[in-house]
Amino acid sequence: MRFTKMQGCGNDYIYVNCFEEKISDPSALAVRLSDRHYGIGSDGLILIEPSAKADAYMHMFNIDGSEGRMCGNGVRCVTKYIYDHALIHPDRRNAVIDTLSGLKEVSFDVCGERVSSVTVDMGIPQLTGLHTETVMICGKDIRFTGVDTGNPHAVVFLEDNNVSLEPFSKCETISGDLRSFLAGLGIEKPGRAMEQSERFPDGVNTEFICIVSRKEICMRVWERGSGETLACGTGATASVYAGIMLGRLEKEVLVHLKGGDLVIRYDEQTGRCYMTGPAVEVFTGDIQI
Repeated sequence: MRFTKMQGCGNDYIYVNCFEEKISDPSALAVRLSDRHYGIGSDGLILIEPSAKADAYMHMFNIDGSEGRMCGNGVRCVTKYIYDHALIHPDRRNAVIDTLSGLKEVSFDVCGERVSSVTVDMGIPQLTGLHTETVMICGKDIRFTGVDTGNPHAVVFLEDNNVSLEPFSKCETISGDLRSFLAGLGIEKPGRAMEQSERFPDGVNTEFICIVSRKEICMRVWERGSGETLACGTGATASVYAGIMLGRLEKEVLVHLKGGDLVIRYDEQTGRCYMTGPAVEVFTGDIQI
């Protein structure tokens, strides 16, 4: 099987051109190939398939083999793949990608005949509960905002959880630089507990957010089915939207993730969010399956 390793802000997937390849059991293949010691190594597997409604269909599988509804970093990489590998006309600067969460319109910049950055119409986010809710996690009340951006998210602002998050941190207190606290935060325990909470019967992605200013945030993310990843496009969108709904952020925000930066813009007139960020091809190879 021919594959291409790609990443968007360090959120890396194995991409397979299913216009040419046929995969019989993608869930099992995702588990096998995502292993970073015995496989190729990735956050999951994405199949680029034909679509009757769009330029391509993004079929996503997490590292545990579960099927994902949407991946913002993945959509950007699929866009780059179909342009760079001549699945769409070279004069194009926009495309439509079909996903389990619906059609995603994208536009992109080209440098040296290769896509360098992609802007994705992430649609209209939806609050999944009150602006701020509380859930009991690991014996502590965690305050969060629930947002659906094609995937379910629980956005946790550190400013709202000074005491609650302290037991999960490598730091003794949260006083001082919140960004340093975020970098030292042990998110596996609360992230996994949130994912498995009865409040989220289908699981949830959890974002841990530090607000730097009204136009800038830092973020770490625990993704259902994958664990901590270096970036999450739908999570960055959910986090900015939650901050806007709470009156804490402006309409365009720079999001610092462990793997790089994204820009999220909210159009107040339409209610839609737009994500702009890089897409990078790492290498291409063949593997016996």
